[in-house]
Amino acid sequence: MTEPTDSTTPAAAHPRRRRVLKAAALTAGAAVLPITAGSATAAGAPAPALAAPRFLHGVASGDPLPDGLLLWTRVTPTPEAVPGSGAGPATEVLWQVATDRAFTAVRASGTVTADAATDHTVKVDVRGLAPDTAYWYRFTAGGTTSPAGRTRTTPADDAVLDRLRLGVASCANWEAGYFSAYRHLAARGDLDVFLFLGDYIYEYKSGEFCAAGTVVRPHEPAHEITTLADYRARHGRYKTDTDLQALHAIVPTIAIWDDHEFANDAWSGGAENHTPGTEGDWAARQAAAKQAYFEWMPVRPSVAGTTYRRLRYGKLADLHLLDLRSFRSAQAKTAGGEVDSADRTLTGRAQLDWLKAGLSASDTTWRLIGNEVMISPVAFLSLPDYLLRPLAQLLGLPGEGLAVNPDQWDGYTHDRRELLGHLRSNGIGNTVFLTGDIHSAWAADVPFEAATYPLSGSAATEFVVTSVSSDNIDDFLKVAPQTVSLLAAGAIKAANRHIKWVDLDSHGYGVLDVTPQAVQMDYYVLSDRTRQDATARWTRSYRTRTGTQQVERVSSPVK
Repeated sequence: MTEPTDSTTPAAAHPRRRRVLKAAALTAGAAVLPITAGSATAAGAPAPALAAPRFLHGVASGDPLPDGLLLWTRVTPTPEAVPGSGAGPATEVLWQVATDRAFTAVRASGTVTADAATDHTVKVDVRGLAPDTAYWYRFTAGGTTSPAGRTRTTPADDAVLDRLRLGVASCANWEAGYFSAYRHLAARGDLDVFLFLGDYIYEYKSGEFCAAGTVVRPHEPAHEITTLADYRARHGRYKTDTDLQALHAIVPTIAIWDDHEFANDAWSGGAENHTPGTEGDWAARQAAAKQAYFEWMPVRPSVAGTTYRRLRYGKLADLHLLDLRSFRSAQAKTAGGEVDSADRTLTGRAQLDWLKAGLSASDTTWRLIGNEVMISPVAFLSLPDYLLRPLAQLLGLPGEGLAVNPDQWDGYTHDRRELLGHLRSNGIGNTVFLTGDIHSAWAADVPFEAATYPLSGSAATEFVVTSVSSDNIDDFLKVAPQTVSLLAAGAIKAANRHIKWVDLDSHGYGVLDVTPQAVQMDYYVLSDRTRQDATARWTRSYRTRTGTQQVERVSSPVK
């Protein structure tokens, strides 16, 4: 595998599980189109259609650069051209980028043809724009104009910034609840970017993974998705959510995938939720999932059709985005010492080398890492290292304690030790992992050695956001909030002193505030994920100050 192009240049318990395979390099075909500064051309006359084209799935922008933006929409040229159908004529779509909402000052424009080969999705990689500038964009087809979206390019690489603010979310299961978190993020009006950390869609059949056994709103299609048409249809259903559309239209998105964009507990050679034979070949399924993802998401594919890439916000922060599904070894058993094997990997060799090199070369104040699964160890039997390792070797146990969830970095300790050792040996500080996946909220130091923390010191800090709607521990057990979770949280913190806080009950989102002095995560929780009018309230804030590599509680959110 070759090194990806740097884009700054031109599980909690799950229900029934099944088996994933090698990543295939299929993309949605987002062409870099030439732009004409200060001019707009009229769209050509579309082919005759039974009805006027419609933009039913909203608009979005993503992966902002100092000189560019990725713009996205989907056109429905005729009523039968529903997502995944393969139906509908090729349709010419005009796109425009302007510095005003009325589009009197158009700065870039062009046309692109949407057809069934890309499920009538449109992706335009616009370049030649000005840094740190707000833009409006829209699409027109057959006389129909889409809603206008608002976006912003990033500052120049050498720009000195006072602040960067990100909305952060993960794990949005359609059947388990409404996406009120997106509505509240969109309503803020103060976000620079929306960071999504994986599980944008879920692959399960209807009723298999929902709100404590209750379907709040049904999936489409109703069966488990396995084919390209299935994944396209599921993405299309999600994109009809009005709260999701509102957020995508107001702020640029930066996203990575996790397992449910493919199948539960995906790895490079299979997935728990895939049965070879009855559900087809895994390679074909994963290739279909990737193709649909890049068609339907405002994301630039990196090397071999993956999502690991790097973005930058001036001299304040760079954002290293990981792909921890395409190259990983199969998950180990929880109590097995094989989690320590150097033959097993979470990142793959090329990606780990890319990450280490990027962290070493970084000249920004902060290094943010978009991370699919938790890197902070969560383990029991956490004896001092000089006792634990000989005992672990004797008994065939993991050398860093009995991991609770081997789907996380806990199941791939060799990669984690290499990465943290790199931070230590190169004196790299101000590193913050931003994580989703486990349907709960956490604030933690990332220790060099968990068993001897705090004496051994901290390599980095980690903020984990809870799910938008996917089940947490109380939902799985079908018990009232805090019936079990308070005891579980207490046990986790007692056995893992580097974990400062954990909330196992709530659904919600985070707002990350980055300044030269500190990075602070404000945690917000929803009143009821099953209500479309759910309210949101601030619950906790934690920060890490520059030079400390430690998390501390803050009494209020950033204003």
